[in-house]
Amino acid sequence: MVNIIDTWFTVKEIDKNTFAISEYGHWEKVHSFLLIGEEKSVLIDTGLGIDNIKRISNQLTSLPIIVLTTHVHWDHIGSHGEFENIYVHQEEVDWLRNGIKKLSITQIRKDISRDITLPTPETFKPETYLPFQGHPTGILQDGDMIDIGDRKLTIFHTPGHSPGHISIWDRKNGYLFTGDLLYDKTPIYAFFPTTNPVDLVNSLEKISNIPNITRVFGSHNTLGLDSAILIEVKNAVETLRKNDLVKFGTGIHKFKGFSVQF
Repeated sequence: MVNIIDTWFTVKEIDKNTFAISEYGHWEKVHSFLLIGEEKSVLIDTGLGIDNIKRISNQLTSLPIIVLTTHVHWDHIGSHGEFENIYVHQEEVDWLRNGIKKLSITQIRKDISRDITLPTPETFKPETYLPFQGHPTGILQDGDMIDIGDRKLTIFHTPGHSPGHISIWDRKNGYLFTGDLLYDKTPIYAFFPTTNPVDLVNSLEKISNIPNITRVFGSHNTLGLDSAILIEVKNAVETLRKNDLVKFGTGIHKFKGFSVQF
């Protein structure tokens, strides 16, 4: 049993080769995930960038790490600059290189610095904080498979929250990592200009049809959801479409275990 005590990150062992690295001291309550194979490891997202997540991954594995980016929002790419191998969906290569158009640095700095409940490192300066920008070493598409040795990860393109959002299926363990497509407690967002309600609902339907899921791991709030939530997702998709709610401006729609906001 791994027991890492850290001033910023909370490490939870999901199984002996799978770890959640969480940032509960920030209002976003972001989770990144380290999946260890026989030959390589995968880090799903790199968190807020308030502190260096590589300090944690170095304690958990000595294998080469591939970073799989669920989507290029600032709270998921914070420590990307610490890693050599960064993969992103083809629809968000430009965002990684040049940033998201119409999202001001003033707004990002406001969001990164508010509602923090744990001491931050001296290196964290909200007034000079800059989201990572750079070139990916790998480009992902729907259906790609990442083989890390005795563990194959399937990439599902699940746009809506962002155009290049992906979900990642760990076939061996039945884990589904859903990024910002599905989590509980707070609404799943699809009301910004860079979002798409129709795509989001189509993506929710897509993941609800993946077989043999044992646990669902979203990137915020509760760590690990019962796979039964996917039944509720399927019902929600039908309800939203039936009532003509899948469009901007229809507000927050609550279902059993999750909600969406258009």
